[in-house]
Amino acid sequence: MKNILVICYLFFTAALFAQEWQPSYAEALVVSKEQHKPILLVFAGSDWCAPCIKLDKDIWQSDVFRTYAKENYVLYKADFPRKKANRLPEAVAEQNNALAEKYNPNGHFPLVLLLDSNENVLGETGYLNRTPQAYITHLNSFVK
Repeated sequence: MKNILVICYLFFTAALFAQEWQPSYAEALVVSKEQHKPILLVFAGSDWCAPCIKLDKDIWQSDVFRTYAKENYVLYKADFPRKKANRLPEAVAEQNNALAEKYNPNGHFPLVLLLDSNENVLGETGYLNRTPQAYITHLNSFVK
């Protein structure tokens, strides 16, 4: 019984703090079209890029951003980890490389793009030392 309670606790804690990042860009695109929401496409180096890590901690993981994003954006993170332990499955790495060729040919990290459901770039930004609410306002300035 004790083990079941621990498992339930871990499951609900993980669900509470989980962000709704789509598992693939293709799925993000489908959800964007179905829900008529822009895609927030983030190019990040999760285990080596200090500004990427700070953006994740200060903005993406904030309650303010998570609550707002759930209703207003479709999220996809194109991650480019360097450590062997964090290596992505080959299909995901190939998908992220294709996205980088199309949207981030200069290899800027972090690069944050807001795309419409037809994959047109509405705006781009990166790490900004702002509050989550100010960052959301900045992102929304791209939507016309």
